[in-house]
Amino acid sequence: MDKPKIAVIGLKGLPAFGGAAAVGENIIGQLKDYYSFTVYSVASHTNKKGLYNGYYQIVFKTFPVKTLNILFYYIKSMFHCLFKGNYDLIHLNHIDGAFILPFLRLKYRVISTSHGKTHVMGKWPSYMNFYFRINEYLLLRLSNIVTSVGKPLAELYQKSGYKNIYYITNGINMNKSISSDPLAYKDYILFAAGRIIPMKGCHVMLEALKKIDYNGKVLIIGDLNQIPSYKEKLLALAKGINVVFIPLIKNKDILLNYVKNARLFIFPSGYENMSMMLLEAAFTKTPLICSDIPENTSVFSENEVTFFRAGNVSDLSEKIIFALNNPDKTGVLKNNAFKLLSEQYNWHKIAGLYDALYRKLLA
Repeated sequence: MDKPKIAVIGLKGLPAFGGAAAVGENIIGQLKDYYSFTVYSVASHTNKKGLYNGYYQIVFKTFPVKTLNILFYYIKSMFHCLFKGNYDLIHLNHIDGAFILPFLRLKYRVISTSHGKTHVMGKWPSYMNFYFRINEYLLLRLSNIVTSVGKPLAELYQKSGYKNIYYITNGINMNKSISSDPLAYKDYILFAAGRIIPMKGCHVMLEALKKIDYNGKVLIIGDLNQIPSYKEKLLALAKGINVVFIPLIKNKDILLNYVKNARLFIFPSGYENMSMMLLEAAFTKTPLICSDIPENTSVFSENEVTFFRAGNVSDLSEKIIFALNNPDKTGVLKNNAFKLLSEQYNWHKIAGLYDALYRKLLA
C-alpha cells in the first residue's frame, strides 16, 4: 500500500540549522516510515535536492532580491502544489505564508503550524504589521487544523473563538550528538540566537553585564546583520566588556559544544513562541537564566531555570551574580531541566501527536 503523500511548505530548507526547520525536520524524521514527505525549499537555505534522508526535497532558485526571496518561495511552492503536485495533505509552516492558503484549499486539506506572531518579532518595519495580521487571520480561518508550538498563543487563539486549534510543543532529540572538539574560548557567559534582533534581548544582557562591571569573557553567537541599527547599538554596548561576536553557526553539533562549555547561558528574549534554542541549552546541562515571559514559564519552572523579570536590567544583573556565586544551586536546576526534557519534550511523543492529526485529516 502506498504511503500518504504530504507536502511540507515553510521550512525553507533541510538539513535545519534552527527554528521551525528543526521542528519540521524532527517530525519528518519520526514519521517518514509512514508518510511520503516532499519538502519545498529554496537554494538560499539548502543545496540538498531530490531524495535526501528519507524524503524528497524540491529546491527553488534564490530570488535575486533578498527581501522578496521568501515571498517568491511561497508563491513557487503554491503553484507547484497546484499544478504539478499530487498530495493527500499539505503541512504549512509559519504565518508568513498563509496568503497562499485560499489557493491551496481549492485542491487540498491543510494543517498549518504557527511558530509565533510575526508582527511582534521586531524584524520587520511597522508598516508590515497589517500584512502579517491578515496572514494570521487567513491561517486561522482557512486551515483545516492549526497547531501552535507555544501554549500561550494556542490558548489565545482558542479564547478568540477559533476552532481546531492544538497546542503541540517543540521537542528535543535526547540522542543528539555534541561535538567535543576543543574551543578557542573557555570560562565564558553565552548568548546565542539564529537572528540577533531586538526581540531576543541581547542588549538587556549587555546592559546587565555593564551594570555589574563583569570582566569575564562573553560570547555572542548569531547573525548580527539582520537590523543594521540594532547591530550598531550592540557594538556600542559591548565597548568596555570582553565580548566576542561569532557569526551564525549552522552546525548544531558545534553550536551545542559552545553551549555545553558555557558558565551560563542567558536567554533574555522579550517574545518567543517556543524556543528550540532554550530546549537545546537545557539539553547540554548548562545553567540557564531566562526572561519570565509566559512562553518560557510554560516550559520550565523555577525548579529548572533561574528567571528574571523580562526587560529588567537590574534584576538580570542580580540573577547573574547569584548564579555565578551559587554553582551548587544552578547545578541542581540544570539537572532538573534535563530530566524534564527527557520526560515531556522528546520527539517520539510529539511526532505521535502530529501523526494523529494527519490521520484525522486523511480519514
